Amino acid sequence: MTLHLREAGKPAAKLRSEALQVLFERGLVNQCTDLTALDDHLAAGPVTVYAGFDATAQSLHVGHLMPLMALRWLQKLGHRPIVVLGGGTTQVGDPSFRNETRPLLEERQIAANMAGIRQSIERLVDMRGPDGALLVDNAEWLTEFKFLEFLRDYGSKFTVNRMLTFDSVRSRIEAQSPLTVLEFCYMMLQAVDFLELARRHDCTVQIGGSDQWGNIINGVELARKGDGLSLHGLTVPLLATASGAKMGKSAAGAVWLHPEHLSPFGFWQFWRNTADADVGRFLRLFTELPINEVDRLSALKGADLNEAKKVLATQVTAVVHGAEQARAALEQGEALFAGGREIADPTHTLPLARLSDGLGLLELLVAIGFAASNGEARRLVAGGGVRLNGRVIEDTHRRIKAGDLAADDRLALAVGKRRKALVSFS
Repeated sequence: MTLHLREAGKPAAKLRSEALQVLFERGLVNQCTDLTALDDHLAAGPVTVYAGFDATAQSLHVGHLMPLMALRWLQKLGHRPIVVLGGGTTQVGDPSFRNETRPLLEERQIAANMAGIRQSIERLVDMRGPDGALLVDNAEWLTEFKFLEFLRDYGSKFTVNRMLTFDSVRSRIEAQSPLTVLEFCYMMLQAVDFLELARRHDCTVQIGGSDQWGNIINGVELARKGDGLSLHGLTVPLLATASGAKMGKSAAGAVWLHPEHLSPFGFWQFWRNTADADVGRFLRLFTELPINEVDRLSALKGADLNEAKKVLATQVTAVVHGAEQARAALEQGEALFAGGREIADPTHTLPLARLSDGLGLLELLVAIGFAASNGEARRLVAGGGVRLNGRVIEDTHRRIKAGDLAADDRLALAVGKRRKALVSFS
């Protein structure tokens, strides 16, 4: 098998397929299996392509937008997406590039997580009509296997020698962190997913984050050895800022896609506060604006770049939450950023029960998207940049209780002069 690593946006040769041209142009390609073969395959006619997401939380986060935007573009160009929710694989937990075992979830929690994730998926890909995107659960086939049957049919197609070469496994071993047999088998399960989708839905392409490269290759090789199929894999870059900081990967600091976990306005604010150096790249990755408009906005300087940030925030919010929510967020943002006026309506709503034992101020800053992690929140508070109900708070251990709320069960939170929120508890 020929493998290719290409800098996003710079394929080695002219491409035949519009699909790959667009994905490279938008910066959505990191690695792929045989580039020429994949290009020819996409150019030959509509194909079915999938990306999978384990249900480890009740919402996806911005890190998941990369493969989802790739699926969205492919669907616009005539290909059919499948989104696989890992009702089966979540019971094992993907060990890729983690230093510790994921907590094992009960089936009831997995089902609840899948229901929340589904709501975001339905806004990001079009599931209408006979050719619409499919949403499937890999528990359909994985839970049907008997242990000895699985080992006999698939275990013989994998070698431990090969599996140990993949970075996701090697990094855990080199760190001398325990790797259970359960986790070690995860890549086999994902490989079976690809084969089952090829058999059931004629799916021939898998897309995933760059940390999924080894899992994807296993699926391609399993299909070749088991059924003589020629499948293809493509990874998108992991989401990071120009400074190199990862985005959306920390459970503590995730920027959620589900509105119950982060309001559309809080989501809009996150993108409006994008660092200058990231605006152009994020416009390519997360909006559907024409490239010439992306280039125009990216070239803006100084105060004019703020207009580009508002466009970015509004466009991404429209993709994730819909045009109406994006317009409302823009209007509220205009009031905050331009006029500095106080907020009349809540920007975020949290369960009142979270105050029963006191809600940490750092936790609140992360929950509404004003900080990407507890560490960043701590620095903001310690630096005197956080105001609670108009008063500067410098105590990083401050906990918020029901007594801190106004009569209408709200509290005002601000970071600096421009980031403001009115949080309602109900």
